[in-house]
Amino acid sequence: MKTVILAGGYGTRISEESHLKPKPMIEIGEKPILWHIMKIYSHYGFNEFIVCCGYKQHVIKEWFADYYLHNSDITFDFTQGENNMIVHNHELEPWKVTLIDTGLKTMTGGRVKRVQKYIGDETFFRRVGCQYSGTPCISQTIGPHGDPHLRSAGRPLRHSGDG
Repeated sequence: MKTVILAGGYGTRISEESHLKPKPMIEIGEKPILWHIMKIYSHYGFNEFIVCCGYKQHVIKEWFADYYLHNSDITFDFTQGENNMIVHNHELEPWKVTLIDTGLKTMTGGRVKRVQKYIGDETFFRRVGCQYSGTPCISQTIGPHGDPHLRSAGRPLRHSGDG
């Protein structure tokens, strides 16, 4: 099941930080809130994420583009007149992350609609990307056979397919 994370708002209530970066990228313990949310879902086996970007989306995209590099031991070899990069080891999560520009002023429903083609017709979680209030009740949200129940802030939803 995919997890759609809404990360496109302006963050006006925390403007001290959000004038530099979007709220989901504010750090807790050297990692952005977005990373912490994804770690929670990953703990329960949900490793495919669609992030609805908007305001300062380049910060989110650059963070993920650099994530592999920043979590690896690397040798740069310039001896042959080229930039050869050798990765010795890395520690990464088993994630597939799709970052989509859903517009600057798009509201929640519009953001979800704009990523519909990446979700398909399957059930998915929808989560706000700036609210880190501990672990959502994912284990209570998904029943014993994968049946979704609407009980948590990160609730499973299904596209109606008609808009």
